[in-house]
Amino acid sequence: MTGLLIKLFIKNGEDIKSQSVRVAYGNLGSAVGIVCNLLLFAVKLTAGILAGSMAIIADGLNNLSDMGSSVISMIGFRLSSKPADSDHPFGHGRMEYLSAFTVSVLILVVGVELLISAVKAIISGSAAPRFTTLSLIILVFSILFKLWMFLFNRKLGKRIQSSALIATAKDSLNDCVSTFAILACAVVSMNVNLSFNLDAVVSIGVAGFILWSGISSLKDTISELLGKPPEAELIEKIEKNIMSFDGFLGVHDLIVHNYGHGRQFASVHVEVPQDTDIVKCHEQIDICEKVVGEKCDINLVIHMDPVNVNDQSVLSAKKEMIEIIKSIHPELTLHDFRMTPPSDERTNLIFDVVIPKTLDIGEKELDEKIKTLAKQKNKTYECVITYDLSFV
Repeated sequence: MTGLLIKLFIKNGEDIKSQSVRVAYGNLGSAVGIVCNLLLFAVKLTAGILAGSMAIIADGLNNLSDMGSSVISMIGFRLSSKPADSDHPFGHGRMEYLSAFTVSVLILVVGVELLISAVKAIISGSAAPRFTTLSLIILVFSILFKLWMFLFNRKLGKRIQSSALIATAKDSLNDCVSTFAILACAVVSMNVNLSFNLDAVVSIGVAGFILWSGISSLKDTISELLGKPPEAELIEKIEKNIMSFDGFLGVHDLIVHNYGHGRQFASVHVEVPQDTDIVKCHEQIDICEKVVGEKCDINLVIHMDPVNVNDQSVLSAKKEMIEIIKSIHPELTLHDFRMTPPSDERTNLIFDVVIPKTLDIGEKELDEKIKTLAKQKNKTYECVITYDLSFV
């Protein structure tokens, strides 16, 4: 079914790097969400009123909010496709994250309203609803329908790497769980004479589940907006492609900025021999930037760092410092290593150290440890260290 819809409504559906195709996927997902959720709302509202079930009515209102979320997602996809302008030189790709944020907020609103209604029903002692076979059929139909919507949105979301569609898929799966809880409540109520309103109790559980879903989606979306680290696979792919070029000795200080799908920018330092031909090295860097850009769909800028690879005294001192920092913490790394000419009084070792997130001591204590251990290796060593944090 999903493949048929893609074939019918999306031209060149395999060209997911095209912004127009991406918007078409977003519009398809949103349109299906609007139609399906409107249908589910109408059916559940009718069934809820006939049975007198607050839980079914609330579940229907949840579908109505899902329809509103689909409208917001459609608007978000359209806005995110706008080209860059003077006020937004990196484009409008993050509008998709804002639409996902709004969807998450709507989920929370529905959860809070349902929780308040359920608590009021328990306090006031409202009568339990009278479920019928028709109610059960409608609930089963709703679960199957939402399960298909989950699979549909997940497939579209993964294909175009859309946080908004993936958030919608998660919400559809949550709806399946909440509706199943109501179905179980209906079955029990029809067969067991209870002294309390099970419908209201189940509504509290459903409300809690909806709130958990909303908070989870909100957390993921805020991470995107604040700037979460890039995927490990992307980092590995970038570094692997860079190191495939002859003459590049190492990479460090890789930073990736994400302004929405297809709008990623990165900068990195590449170590090269200090006696390399600058013109040839520059040509190599230009080619590398282009290759990485095409293979990783990212705009890369490379900074060249010349390093001494011929002086054995420099190489020996660098090896000693690597052993020292690894003895303190195995994930510590150094780069940009330089050394002044060896002296009987003072030999400056100048380098950067990248501090991993797993290090359990402060920068000051780390600095003292490195310098103390360096002195034990060679009393003339004076370390001039710049401490970096990893952005990947």
